[in-house]
Amino acid sequence: MKVVNLKQAILQAWKERWSDYQWAINMKRFFPRGATWDILNLAEALLEQAMIGPSPNPLILSYLKYAISSQMVSYSTVLTAISKFDDFSRDLCVQSLLEIMDMFCDRLSCHGKAEECIGLCRALMSALNWLLRCAAFYADKVKETLEQVAAESQLKMCLERLEKMLGSAKNRALIHIAKLEETSSWSAVEQSLVKLGESLNSLSNSPLRSQADDCISLIKSIPTMLSVHSEQLNKTGFPTVHAVVLLEGTMNLTGETQPLVEQLMMVKRMQRIPSPLFVLEIWKACFVGLIESPEGTEELKWTAFTFLKIPQVLVKLKKYPQGEKDFTEDVNCAFEFLLKLTPLLDKADQRCNCDCTSLLLQECSKQGLLSEANMTNLITKRTADREHAPRLKSAENANIQPNPGLILRAEPTVTNILKTMDADHSKSPEGLLGVLGHMLSGKSLDLLLAAAAATGKLKSFARKFIKLNEFTKHISGEGSKAASVRALLFDISFLMLCHVAQTYGSEVILSESSPAGEVPFFETWMLTCMPEEGKILNPDHPCFRPDSTKVESLVALLNNSSEMKLVQMKWHEACLSISAAILEILNAWENSVLTFESIQKITDNIKGKVCSMAVCAVAWLVAHVRMLGLDEREKSLQMIRQLATPLYGENTLQFYNERVVIMSSILEHMCADVLQQTATQIKFPSTGMDTIPYWNLLPPKKPIKEVLTSVFTKVLEKGWVDSRSIHIFDTLLHMGGVYWFCNNLVKELLKETRKEHTLRAVELLYAIFCLDMQQLTLTLLGHILPNLLTDSSKWHTLMDPPGKALAKLSVWCALSSYSSHNKGQASARQKKRHREDIEDYISLFPLDDTQPSKLMRLLSSNEEDANILSSPNRSMSSSLSASQLHTVSMRDPLNRVLANLFLLISSILGAKTAGTHTQFVQWFMEECVDCLEQGSRGSILQFMPFTMVSELVKVSTMSSPKIVLAITDLSLPLGRRVAAKAIAAL
Repeated sequence: MKVVNLKQAILQAWKERWSDYQWAINMKRFFPRGATWDILNLAEALLEQAMIGPSPNPLILSYLKYAISSQMVSYSTVLTAISKFDDFSRDLCVQSLLEIMDMFCDRLSCHGKAEECIGLCRALMSALNWLLRCAAFYADKVKETLEQVAAESQLKMCLERLEKMLGSAKNRALIHIAKLEETSSWSAVEQSLVKLGESLNSLSNSPLRSQADDCISLIKSIPTMLSVHSEQLNKTGFPTVHAVVLLEGTMNLTGETQPLVEQLMMVKRMQRIPSPLFVLEIWKACFVGLIESPEGTEELKWTAFTFLKIPQVLVKLKKYPQGEKDFTEDVNCAFEFLLKLTPLLDKADQRCNCDCTSLLLQECSKQGLLSEANMTNLITKRTADREHAPRLKSAENANIQPNPGLILRAEPTVTNILKTMDADHSKSPEGLLGVLGHMLSGKSLDLLLAAAAATGKLKSFARKFIKLNEFTKHISGEGSKAASVRALLFDISFLMLCHVAQTYGSEVILSESSPAGEVPFFETWMLTCMPEEGKILNPDHPCFRPDSTKVESLVALLNNSSEMKLVQMKWHEACLSISAAILEILNAWENSVLTFESIQKITDNIKGKVCSMAVCAVAWLVAHVRMLGLDEREKSLQMIRQLATPLYGENTLQFYNERVVIMSSILEHMCADVLQQTATQIKFPSTGMDTIPYWNLLPPKKPIKEVLTSVFTKVLEKGWVDSRSIHIFDTLLHMGGVYWFCNNLVKELLKETRKEHTLRAVELLYAIFCLDMQQLTLTLLGHILPNLLTDSSKWHTLMDPPGKALAKLSVWCALSSYSSHNKGQASARQKKRHREDIEDYISLFPLDDTQPSKLMRLLSSNEEDANILSSPNRSMSSSLSASQLHTVSMRDPLNRVLANLFLLISSILGAKTAGTHTQFVQWFMEECVDCLEQGSRGSILQFMPFTMVSELVKVSTMSSPKIVLAITDLSLPLGRRVAAKAIAAL
């Protein structure tokens, strides 16, 4: 018997009433040539024949069921065939189709090629659309009184199937992939949803109604199924936020607010901190900073940070999407919590001598962060609470001016001064001098600088003073009055710039890229001649050796005249020549050509009129003293002493006392290192300014490794980092280097054995790593983790809990570095430190794929099958990842380190032996999934090889559809295929 086509074969079976297995045997006989039944469209042909009459043909249906059970046809072709049936009025036919769906809808799977898996996703989406249309049809029929009961039962059947289909996360994940694959079909689903919603409006039967609503909300949740993260509600303290805020306040007041905002948001997301507690933690850190900052400049910096900068940070945080909630409510709620911390607020009030909280509340209300009503309510509560606060004695109280009030008043003054400085200096230099003189008195200079730094105006402040300093170079025929005004403008601008450079870092002063013109005098001097921490100067450098004729005339001037001349004096030239002049004078004194009295006269001349000459002289002497032997230093140090002692004569220029105060502070900073190294003491006139804060923190005669472990242990016991510890960590990072610092802290983490301790350690370590996140991340992911994962003798250290904690820390660092690195933000503080060059990573990760890298050799020495990885012509397929399809530059160290770390992880998953290192990889991936934002294309997971997905799914805790969706890049067709294949096989 020769059968031409499927239809005839089916009809013949029906005529001869074959049983189902008989039908299957005969079918295979009719079509022997290995043609798959899906290509012949068997499912569709059977359904077409079965659904000819008003009720389905039971025999032909039994053939279809047999074909499904014996896997002659795939689930996707059956679903596609069902979704083509649209005559819903034939109740019995619909009923039998629903029964067929029951056979497999809750356990869909596909073990074929990726294309077939994508086919299953599409089929499932069209089946979903079919069920929705079907439900809408019966919901409409319920309105007709005659049909009501039958239609209700049919509708119930449809909704049950919908619930069953959507109840499985796997099915929802497959539909999610289909939605991205075919947006047009998804819009058809959305239309059917709208239609069903309309049809349901008239439904009075509430159980059916609520069942339908559940289904609808499940479908609507499919596009966002990755972004649902629960918040941590069992914790109230968040040491990372606290430490990040403290670090910014102590070390980076001049930094821009945007990077800080992004870093805080990153921490909030990774640790899932509820908004009110997040804002509360920021305020707590500010108050702690106010209380523990050293007196003087640091205290003013903290006040400016708290009252001017943090409100601006919150204004930016407000712009981030908050979900349903209103950010001002969160701020209000945070303040409600803050008011309960009475001892903290009382201590801050006592330190600042004012009601800090009320001032803050008013500031926040001004910035639109609090409503008037909430502000008044909170202020009333705090005022009532303050009645019981311990008070200072009124006598002590009277003479302390509250800093917060001064800082808030200084902010508008900064703007006014900037305007004044913009005017043409040549028109009224005296008027300008008056303004500057006023700035120098008391602590107003530091107040203004702190306010400018916190509001991001310090750079333009410095630029204006550089312009003013340059202006004094121009001399036209001038009388003695004009000459003294010019000398003072030069001196004040020079001293102010030195002070700014020492207090806020020299990078505030440097211009980004000055136009082709000459570099301003002060910038040149600061870069080449000014001693700073960690900068070694060569006293014989050409910058200290200007034109000899100028030096000779300066020496003669200093030695012969009774006082410095002012008229026609080129101050910037004098400042550059002074170093060579001092050398001449020192030599003359050493060789007894000059007596001590002559030296005194010369130093009086240097410091008598213009303090900046003394600063330049001491700057050179500091470099010179470093080069001398113990017995040769005496006279140089004596000269520094002479220059540092102010001269109180009659005819010093205006504002001499104010200028001396700033000069002494500058000299003290300059000489600190040298005096410590030479064990000399120089008494700088006590000026009411603070001695250098956070200087010389390391205990003498104690190895730095011990210092590191003891400070970290202390911090861990306390549960939060204080600003002193932050400075110690920073010093140790400078001293020991990035690898030493990171390696030893990771060792400390791996020693912890209690779960809550390890978690706290991770929160604190992440914050400490913020000192230089980029470099520490490169070291952690590029050197330390590969060593731990490839050396079997170290695997035992990766046990839970410390191993799990290290995985968490690694992911947090990787995410932060990757997100900030793409925006190219490195704070000025980090730019100062030596940047490790890409060359350091070349040996570990070669640029091209032809030479086997050190990492791959490490792998192959450890793993039998890693030879495939390290072979020179390693096929791309084993390491193809989304980043390569997005063409991410691999010349970048961080990208390379991430790509290689994921290759290593992939090889560990595919290895024949398992151990704690395999467990570590699993924790690492789980943490990646936990911390990811929905739809964040270009996250660190784009470096994961596609082949790794199928390996990961084999790990029990990772075998969930949601995780597969989270780790693959669904914006790429290949990513969707990989995901569909992995999920369909679950």
